[in-house]
Amino acid sequence: MTTARTATELAVELGARSYPIAIGADLLGDAQRFAAAIRGRHALIVSNDVVAPLYLDRVAATIRASNEKVHISTLILPDGEAHKTLASAAQVFDALAAMKANRDAIIVALGGGVIGDLAGFAAACWMRGIAFVQVPTTLLAMVDSSVGGKTAVDLAQGKNLVGAFHQPRAVIADTAVLATLPTRELRAGFAEVVKYGALGDADFFAWLERHADALLAREPEALAATIAHCCRQKAGIVARDETEQGERALLNLGHTFGHAIETAMGYGGLLHGEAVAVGMGLAARLSTNLGRAPAADTQRLVALLERFGLPTAIPSDLDPDQLIGLMQLDKKNLSGNLRLILWRGIGLAEIVPDVDVAAIRAVLA
Repeated sequence: MTTARTATELAVELGARSYPIAIGADLLGDAQRFAAAIRGRHALIVSNDVVAPLYLDRVAATIRASNEKVHISTLILPDGEAHKTLASAAQVFDALAAMKANRDAIIVALGGGVIGDLAGFAAACWMRGIAFVQVPTTLLAMVDSSVGGKTAVDLAQGKNLVGAFHQPRAVIADTAVLATLPTRELRAGFAEVVKYGALGDADFFAWLERHADALLAREPEALAATIAHCCRQKAGIVARDETEQGERALLNLGHTFGHAIETAMGYGGLLHGEAVAVGMGLAARLSTNLGRAPAADTQRLVALLERFGLPTAIPSDLDPDQLIGLMQLDKKNLSGNLRLILWRGIGLAEIVPDVDVAAIRAVLA
C-alpha cells in the first residue's frame, strides 16, 4: 500500500459521526486514506461524464489497492445541475441493486457539488442509510458542498427540495485536480469562498481582496490555504448546528435569491456559484436599502465578486414576481413568511424574518 500523502487534516466533530477532511495534492492516489474510509464488500463510484474520463480509473485503482476484497462498480451520469433529479437518483439505486449492495456498501461521490449532493442523497435513502465518501473535484465542492452532510435533488418547482442530512464518512479533497478545472468553474467556486468572509470573517474577506490575483492564477499554496480556511469555518458551524436550526442558516447568504434564479432559468444559464454571486449582491443591496448595512460594504462585496469574474446583476429577462414566488418555497421560511439571510456589513450576516416583499421586489427590479 502506498505511503499516505501529506495533507491538511481537519474534522467535523459530531460525536460518533465525526469524520475527517483531508486537503492536499495527489490524494486520489492515497490508498491508506481510502482504506480508512472504505469498509465492507461493495463500493459504487458515482461520477459524471466530464470528471470520469480524467479521474475515475485512478480512484478505482486506489480503492483496489486499499482493499483487494472490495467489489467496485461505477455509474457515470451526465454533467450539470439539470441532472440532479429523482430520475438520476433512481439510476444510483438501480446500480446498487445490480451489485446486490447491502448496508455495508459505500458510495464514493467523485465530482462537483451536483454529484456530491446526488450521491449523498442516494446513500441516505438506500436501505435507510449507507456510508458515502466525498471526493470533490471542483473548488465549490471542496470549500462548501462536500462538508456538512446536506444531500438533495432538485424539482422543477425548486432547488434541493427533496433531501436529507446525511454525513459522509470522509472528505478527500485533492487540490491537484483543480489544475484541470475549467476557468468558469473555478471562478464560480470563488463565490462560496467570498461568502465565508462576507458572512462572518471580515479579516478573511480582506485577505481575499489582497490575494485574489494569486487565487485566480491557481497558486497551490493560496488555494490550499483558502480551502482549509473555508472548511474549518464550515466544520465549526456544522458541529454547532448540524440540522440548521439557527447559525447554519447563515451559510445560505445569497442562496435564497440564487436558488430562485437557478430554478427560474431551468437549471441552465448560470452555474450555481454564479447564481450565488448574484444572490449575495442582491442580499447586500437589500440590506443597504433597508438601512441595515453601509453602502460602502455592499460596494466592496460587489467589487470583490467582479474581481473574481463573477456576475453581480440579475439576468434582465427574469420576472421579479416569479422569483418571489420561488423564494417563498425556500426551506428557511417559517409559517409562510419570507426569512432571508441579510447582513449588517462585511462579516456580519444575520437571519431576518418577515422581510417586506415590496422591498424584495424593488431590489429584484
